[in-house]
Amino acid sequence: MSKSPRTKGTSVALLKGAPPKKLQGEALGQYATRVIRGAIRSGQLTAGERLREGDVGAWLGISRTPVREAFQSIISDGLMVAGPRHVAMVAELNQNQLLELYFLREVLDGAASELAARLASDAEIDHLLEIAESELAAKDDLGRLAIINSEFHHAIYAAARNRYLTQSLNAVIDTLGLLRYSSAVLPGSIEQARSEHLAIIEAIRDRDGKRADEAARKHVRNALALRMRLLRKDRQASDNADDNNGAERMSEGFLLQNTWHLSN
Repeated sequence: MSKSPRTKGTSVALLKGAPPKKLQGEALGQYATRVIRGAIRSGQLTAGERLREGDVGAWLGISRTPVREAFQSIISDGLMVAGPRHVAMVAELNQNQLLELYFLREVLDGAASELAARLASDAEIDHLLEIAESELAAKDDLGRLAIINSEFHHAIYAAARNRYLTQSLNAVIDTLGLLRYSSAVLPGSIEQARSEHLAIIEAIRDRDGKRADEAARKHVRNALALRMRLLRKDRQASDNADDNNGAERMSEGFLLQNTWHLSN
């Protein structure tokens, strides 16, 4: 699914912290898979970072075998790619994959919101309103906003009461976790997202499935537009850095050439 990423070192920051605890009755392979997936989804592991089986096993207090099982499972989902010598690397998304994922998320989020408009309880709608209020209080904390945004969307998925829809959405969200940073870093994006969240809630509260579907789809389309702006800015910054490096190399070459002429 994804191309091989640029190679970086093992994620020291992740492995230095205390690992999440193993759940009661959870198989070791499932435990390792859950922890690594969670790190990718939360951004603790980013595109190009490498993990060694032995390092992860030592961190989690388990052998390499269940870690290898976790790597294979996550690789099969396209979130990591296999590297040499028992190493797996977090995958990168190209632009075509990004467009495909957002197309799918638009359809799925729209369906979830339409179902929620029909099936959500009054308590679930009140909970959505509480989440929207917490967004306003956390507007200056990007980390907290990311958590609240996840809570908002998962509250809608829960209200939709369709386990297969939720599974599909979680797979898309896991893969989107490969993106390096949130579109919330763009000016005005936080206010726009909150306004769109309120429009979705209002449609669900009014039991208007069609309007909820349209509001959710619009929200995802706008998120994609912001994401594409980020990609363009990132590409421009990379091109500028390459130009600067090229100019520096030319200057170094000029100095070396003239130094050689002066010394001979």
